[in-house]
Amino acid sequence: MEGTKKRIFRWGILGLGKIAHKFATDLQRLPNARLVAVASTDVQRARVFAEQYGCEQAFGSYEELIQRAGVDVVYVATAHTGHYSSTMDCLRSGIPVLCEKPFAMNGQQAAEMAQLARERGVFLMEALWTLFIPGMEAVLEQVRSGVLGRIHSVKADFGFYAAYKADWRLFDPKLGGGALLDVGIYPVLLAMLIFGPPLPSGIHTVGTRTRDGVDETCSFIFQYEGNGLAMGHATVAADTPVEAWIYGEKGQIHIQPRWHHPTTFTLQMHDGSDPEEFSFPYEGWGYHFEAAHVMDCLEAGKKESDRVPLEFSCTLSRTMDVMLAQMGVKYEGAC
Repeated sequence: MEGTKKRIFRWGILGLGKIAHKFATDLQRLPNARLVAVASTDVQRARVFAEQYGCEQAFGSYEELIQRAGVDVVYVATAHTGHYSSTMDCLRSGIPVLCEKPFAMNGQQAAEMAQLARERGVFLMEALWTLFIPGMEAVLEQVRSGVLGRIHSVKADFGFYAAYKADWRLFDPKLGGGALLDVGIYPVLLAMLIFGPPLPSGIHTVGTRTRDGVDETCSFIFQYEGNGLAMGHATVAADTPVEAWIYGEKGQIHIQPRWHHPTTFTLQMHDGSDPEEFSFPYEGWGYHFEAAHVMDCLEAGKKESDRVPLEFSCTLSRTMDVMLAQMGVKYEGAC
């Protein structure tokens, strides 16, 4: 007997940078997803993008897509500073949103986004794709199983070398530049997954800033109740291994590069047994896993994800508020 045919969801994308290309490519892997509209502040760029992915509609403004495209769900992939306004506009129009990380520029914006979504009864989720990668799901299952015993510490890094360009969003404070919001969010996320989601009892962050005032490198230590520690490092000034460790009283897990979308990890117990390696290869970039989850939520009539609840994203945002303040990083115009 054939299963019930899934509803086809019409997707729109706001912001057509590098990550939007990856997302559009992965949407093609989902039989119940159709990319029907894209928008950029440059209409020609939108038309080229639309043609590349067989998309029906291309717009030269985000407002046009929201008002005219007739989409079922929107992926917000704008620069960091555009996440809040684009998401709020979609929510006011009753359009479900998958918003790229970071969810917002600060905790206040994140709270307002969550509040509007709940008031309007419209689905909203932060695009924390790491949570949906099969290898990471398996890591978290090992931790939850108790095989490691009490977790006492976590360590993760994420760095890459980026040559300075004043007009590149990575270094532009007006676009939310800096290491923390771009890649440092991943080590922070791992700490929250293992020890959170409440705010750490202690947050200790140091960083170096670029000539434009955004963080070039940041390192942190989080303290948690029960003597848990999380250590993280992020930089746009050097290539780093991009690997992670989870240490427990009975054993440890090493998540091999690149740990934020892993295909392999190693479990090493402290009983003298041989290490065990787990492999979880997948095809594509990995963004189709989170997109599939969003469509499952919408199909079920959910207004919020149980995997990435809104309060989780708000806590993540508030945590980074403290970290940015400790490094002396301020973004003008972010309410």
